[in-house]
Amino acid sequence: MRKFTREELKKYDGKNGRPAYIAYKGKVYDVSDSHLWHNGEHWGEHSAGQDLTEDLKFAPHGEEVLDRFPIVGELTD
Repeated sequence: MRKFTREELKKYDGKNGRPAYIAYKGKVYDVSDSHLWHNGEHWGEHSAGQDLTEDLKFAPHGEEVLDRFPIVGELTD
């Protein structure tokens, strides 16, 4: 499985045709196909290319929403 540093993850911000990846609990998910992540933004509060482990604690949904997205790698740092 591919390994991502936080710096590498930042490149996958969903902007200008780039894929939108987010990290959660050490796993990297591809959310590019979700209409909720249009242009790398989620409800104007969260941006792709980041580790959202802490942010998800305050979300109106649980981590189970990530089950619908493919895991594309692991966050290494």
